[in-house]
Amino acid sequence: MPRARPIAFVASDTPEARDALARLTERYGQTPVEAAEVIVALGGDGFMLETLHATMAIDAPVYGMNRGTVGFLMNDYRETGLTARLARAEEAVTNPLRMAATRANGEVVEALAINEVSLLRAGPQAARLRISVDDKVRMEELVCDGALLATPAGSTAYNYSAHGPILPIGSGVLALTAMSAFRPRRWRGAILPRAARVRFDVLHPEKRPMMAEADGNSVRDVVAVEIESDASIAHRLLFDPGHGLEERLLREQFT
Repeated sequence: MPRARPIAFVASDTPEARDALARLTERYGQTPVEAAEVIVALGGDGFMLETLHATMAIDAPVYGMNRGTVGFLMNDYRETGLTARLARAEEAVTNPLRMAATRANGEVVEALAINEVSLLRAGPQAARLRISVDDKVRMEELVCDGALLATPAGSTAYNYSAHGPILPIGSGVLALTAMSAFRPRRWRGAILPRAARVRFDVLHPEKRPMMAEADGNSVRDVVAVEIESDASIAHRLLFDPGHGLEERLLREQFT
């Protein structure tokens, strides 16, 4: 029999997740998050991101069970056999992106993103961006609806919807993807080393306003955004054997 690990159950506000929380805590008990050896998140992918952000200072991996819709970052929900599943679970580690967004008034807003940092036009006209990588200008002007930088863990989210590449978790790269690029006409983006520092400068921000988002945290009226991977933070996710992120990434490419 595998040893029962102290578990902290957390849940989103949906009825399905709250019902699961009640059932699982009755069966397995409840441990405060700070004292847990593993955190079980009940909800969808959005709630998993919230949980990872909220618990990044706690040295405990997060095992998700899907009580949401897509559940790409989650395992299947079952009430029985959880102790054995946690004992067999495989760990995947991902580093977040750190965004520093400069607004038109000079204010700098920092935020972390586990999936992606995106820039989106905030007005009727197409955006115009200058892209620099490691302090070298790589594209003088990108005319588009927006652009994003995604981690491997986030490559199947907004990045994939924007026709960006799916990145294996251990690839050590990031995806820079354009949204509806007008000039260069068919430019879809680039694959960059994980250590790359990326900067977007907004051209003509007073006429073509833009906003930046880091996992849903929005900053309006940005004039420049700098992004880099933060290797000092490691998010640990647990998956059932054969159903980890590597397998899910492969499956997405053949469906």
